Amino acid sequence: MAKILITDDEPKIREMIRKYAQYEGFDVTEAADGMEAVELCTERNFDLVIMDIMMPNLDGFSAVKEIRRIRPQIAVIMLSALGEEYDKVHGFDLGIDDYVVKPFSGKELMMRIHAILKRVNPQASASEVYTVNGMVIDCSARTVHIDGVRVNLSPKEYELLVYLVRNTGIALTREQILQTVWGYDFFGDDRTLDTHIKLLRKNLGEYSKYIVTLRGVGYRFEKES
Repeated sequence: MAKILITDDEPKIREMIRKYAQYEGFDVTEAADGMEAVELCTERNFDLVIMDIMMPNLDGFSAVKEIRRIRPQIAVIMLSALGEEYDKVHGFDLGIDDYVVKPFSGKELMMRIHAILKRVNPQASASEVYTVNGMVIDCSARTVHIDGVRVNLSPKEYELLVYLVRNTGIALTREQILQTVWGYDFFGDDRTLDTHIKLLRKNLGEYSKYIVTLRGVGYRFEKES
């Protein structure tokens, strides 16, 4: 599991990135400014750092310089609301791996992270395979097999199942599921989730029993159901 450090002084930005990153299976840590990021990198080894530029105490450029001194091989994606050419050039001069301008798509950011990790650390992006008795979920191939037979799920059914399985035993609220699987800016209603849960259960057959409804809360994937 790749370890990612999200550094931004805006809590909502950190929260949005964290939800997407955790859905992708990353081990996530947060820092509210460059100084805190440097301290965390001194104590722990991360595979990738997402670093905002404009922050109090220590700006992103200065933080990257210090982090690269401590952890020369760490991958870095810089975030900026500016989008100025100078910032991009300066960032790449520091050896960053990618540059993303705010506002950005959470899904696009995850694609960029996967691409960087695959390039700089192939082991960190190794495929995930989840096995629940006779059900096998291969995240690399995006396939689900039950007792050796492939189950045809829609893209959203598949993403919903993976999110539930990755968080086995954890009560997930309806809001958490909708924001993570459908997107942080989802404007639909709860019926969308209920419909997909119903279809997913139908496709999983006897394995539908592992998806537990938490009345008034949401859902939980429970192997011992």
